[in-house]
Amino acid sequence: MIADMNKFDLEERLIRFAAMIIRLADALPNTPIGNHMKGQIVRSGTSPALNYGEAQSAESKNDFIHKMSVCLKELRETFVAIKIIKYSGLVKNLNMLEDCYNENNELISIFVKSIETAKKNKNK
Repeated sequence: MIADMNKFDLEERLIRFAAMIIRLADALPNTPIGNHMKGQIVRSGTSPALNYGEAQSAESKNDFIHKMSVCLKELRETFVAIKIIKYSGLVKNLNMLEDCYNENNELISIFVKSIETAKKNKNK
């Protein structure tokens, strides 16, 4: 599946992931802790979709690698936030949480591989 993915498929997948994160954030309780995690996960979880467009219009291979790395950093931050939410029991809908967790993990793998490939092809 990953090999067949073009840039528009990945962009759409990132947009859908951002929407998943927004729904997850909406399920968090309206408490000081819930609101803190809500803000955190919305910022980091929607950022990759927004930054991916910048990567697609990068000015150089190094700029592309840098912008893709920013997306990866935000995905990793989101992954940790999802784990915190999971371990603290802040969300009762475990299916939603697992869907976010699994998609986040797959997106991290895609970005790691894409960055590795871009670095290998940089000097060609």
